Amino acid sequence: MTGPRFEAVAAELRERIALGDFAASGALESEAELGRRYEVSRVTVRKALERLRDEGLVAARRGAGWYVRSGTSFGQTLALGSFQHARSAVADAGLALTRSVTGYEYRPAPPDVATLLGAEGEALRVRSVRFAGGNPLDAVTEWVPLAFASPVSRADAEAPGVWETLRRQGHDIDVVRQSIAATAATDSVARRLDTTTGTPVLLVRRLAVRADGTPLALSEHRYLGHRFRLEVEFRGGPGAEPPGVTPVS
Repeated sequence: MTGPRFEAVAAELRERIALGDFAASGALESEAELGRRYEVSRVTVRKALERLRDEGLVAARRGAGWYVRSGTSFGQTLALGSFQHARSAVADAGLALTRSVTGYEYRPAPPDVATLLGAEGEALRVRSVRFAGGNPLDAVTEWVPLAFASPVSRADAEAPGVWETLRRQGHDIDVVRQSIAATAATDSVARRLDTTTGTPVLLVRRLAVRADGTPLALSEHRYLGHRFRLEVEFRGGPGAEPPGVTPVS
């Protein structure tokens, strides 16, 4: 029973860390308090905390209990119609956001990507991993149509990044269309994020569109589910369904 119970407690704490419940002080409840909250033994609580420690989420301070490690979870607070980049959220935590390009090539765009970009045939695909304070934050896959890709070198893709490089080339982004979904890390994504296959990830797909309606670039960010969250504020009273939610058929 201990194994499944400690995994369940670890999952509960992981979710609370992702939601920023410990953001004010970073301190978790004592092991005794956690045991009472989740109705488990102190041994089970300790095993759960050790699992989170091994994942780099928490650390123990002698005589002071358990704390969420700095830079473990980042949040974007969005008002309706606004958008803040992950870099801002990470900077607010006092950490640097860096990028390592793991793949740079021209290849045929998959049908779904070609449809979104409105261009069939080859496109530039850039794969990278972004790090917050040295810890993996998200695995990124970016596509750029051939018509706009030539100024983007591998070095540019790493710094200042694909979208910023395109902007510096005079391609202003008029609209960003964003979709968010919960998914699980594939083998490839798990390797890039130094985690296990099946780990929950937050998939954020963004399509950049120019003023003339031409798609400029497509990016897919797969954030570790326990390290990043989006907070959205809506105006108006509650309806029958949560605002901003589209059923998936």
